Amino acid sequence: MTALATISPLHGSYQPADCQFLLTPIEAEYLSIEEKERRIQTGQAHYSEMIHREEAPSPRYLALFETLCDRYAPRLAREVRQLAHQLVTDLGYSASPITMVSLVRAGTPAGALLRRALVDHEDQACHHYSVSIIRDRGIDTAALDYLLDQVGVDAGRIVFVDAWTAKGVITRELRSDMSRYNTARRAINKSTIPTRLAVISDIGGTADYAATCDDYAIPSGILNATVSGLVSRSVLNHQVPAGAFHGCVIYSNLAEHDQTQAFIERIAQHLGQPSAGTDLPSKEVLTRQRLLMQEMLDKIQQDYSVDDINHIKPGIAEATRVMLRRVPALLMVSDINHPDVEHLMLLAAEKSVRVDVCPDMPFHACSLIKALTHTETH
Repeated sequence: MTALATISPLHGSYQPADCQFLLTPIEAEYLSIEEKERRIQTGQAHYSEMIHREEAPSPRYLALFETLCDRYAPRLAREVRQLAHQLVTDLGYSASPITMVSLVRAGTPAGALLRRALVDHEDQACHHYSVSIIRDRGIDTAALDYLLDQVGVDAGRIVFVDAWTAKGVITRELRSDMSRYNTARRAINKSTIPTRLAVISDIGGTADYAATCDDYAIPSGILNATVSGLVSRSVLNHQVPAGAFHGCVIYSNLAEHDQTQAFIERIAQHLGQPSAGTDLPSKEVLTRQRLLMQEMLDKIQQDYSVDDINHIKPGIAEATRVMLRRVPALLMVSDINHPDVEHLMLLAAEKSVRVDVCPDMPFHACSLIKALTHTETH
């Protein structure tokens, strides 16, 4: 199977000005979630090599998404404005556009909203591209080369964007990979990219710019493709030719359920609100957050005898991804009645997943991936 040829950005179901995906569309070779988990845990395949068929959200689940949008649209818009203002303050207003490089796909809606805030409310030209980064495989260097060498963006005005941090794995992946990338470009006297990461919610305390350290239910964090341009998470397997952008599947079958552009417009209508008290969390706050996260991870690993740290997924958004895309063993919540975990409680009930109440967690939720037994993996 070969990738479908593409040399230009995709837009998915976004308006072209809001987002350009630097991804190669491939034909879907779906596996069940259970088979995918088995291959990951037996070392038969890396998670990025496989994909499952995403389902449309149920009417009840979608109603929870609508409730979260009603509850948090003003807050999310305010936090996007805070980030946009801080970025343009630090980078300087210029005729040279800021280039948002969001990390597919959780970062994609955040990147689209930041572009809107900069263009519509900060009077700063901005373009938004969404690129793949994969744990243990790194960032898509073909996409970065395309931006620098073909599009000709100003490397010094690039900002990486994600929606949230959790354990900080992707933050560390980004920094180490960009260090290698920049070293290679310096060797041939080409421009390099400062590694700045901006996120909405930094519960791991690892980003360079963060609007908050609170773990709250960012509405886009509870859906998958239907709030991310109908684009899958990125894929890197035999279908992606050498030198091509990382791959993706387009879930065109979910078009009637798509919330992508509606979500952007829903948040964007609040971007003009006054943004008083816009200080971002200080370095001291982020350091404290990082320590709290590490202490809690250590405690969870010990209390629940978790051998693989990758099986612990802290924070509402990461916990949700386990419930939707992996085989969950356990859902932990700090307060079973908190409205931000209502969708998680629904998923846990549907999947018969045990729920533990852990009020001492410094975040609202955490999911553990089920460690498959020897019998289950063979």
